[in-house]
Amino acid sequence: MDETFRLKGLITDIDGTITDPRRRIDTGAIDLIRELMDEGILVVLASGNTSCFMDAVSKMIGTPGTYIGENGGIIRNGYAHDIVLLGDGAAPRNALQTLVEAYRARGIEIEHYSLPYRFVDVAFARTVPPDEVREIVRNHPVEVLDTGFAIHIHPPGVNKGIAFSRLAGLMGLETRDFLAVGDAENDIELLRRAGVGVAVANAHPKLARTADLITTGGYGEGFVEGVKKYLSYFLER
Repeated sequence: MDETFRLKGLITDIDGTITDPRRRIDTGAIDLIRELMDEGILVVLASGNTSCFMDAVSKMIGTPGTYIGENGGIIRNGYAHDIVLLGDGAAPRNALQTLVEAYRARGIEIEHYSLPYRFVDVAFARTVPPDEVREIVRNHPVEVLDTGFAIHIHPPGVNKGIAFSRLAGLMGLETRDFLAVGDAENDIELLRRAGVGVAVANAHPKLARTADLITTGGYGEGFVEGVKKYLSYFLER
């Protein structure tokens, strides 16, 4: 942990981090996020979800629409600004078509999510093995990511960490000004770039190894535990 860290912002994953295992948002996490906002701490949500989902959940939680979506494929610096695309969705869509045709030939239908509303990455249900997906699309210039909630296909060089750096710059901050909280492999770059990184107890082992703190509680309860721990630590210094 950086002893010179001064909290200016919080960046957090959603699914598995401020939710329960059934993807229901933890009300304690919402209350804490709103308290931080009231204290002038900027809150960024970072997810694999679409912009329409992120706009809605930001509004419902009470953040200003500053978020990372599509696992780093898109960013938005508040409702007053347009969405910025950080990649080209053509290759992922072509790869998805190859995947759909390959599985359909075997009598398996791929359930993809909100394709018309995705700009950079594509996502579908975890009903097929991720490694098998990687093998089928190996000739496409794409990367395959298993978030634990869905399988995503996106262009190389697209991830939450790169998007975090871009968005922090637009906000007039540096990534080290943030406390980052996450649970999955796709959150690793968030924690590495942030001033302080927290992994909830249900985190992937690779993420846990990058964290400054691993909470005893999981999911939303772990989020509240981790953020409050660091707030207490820095307020007492």
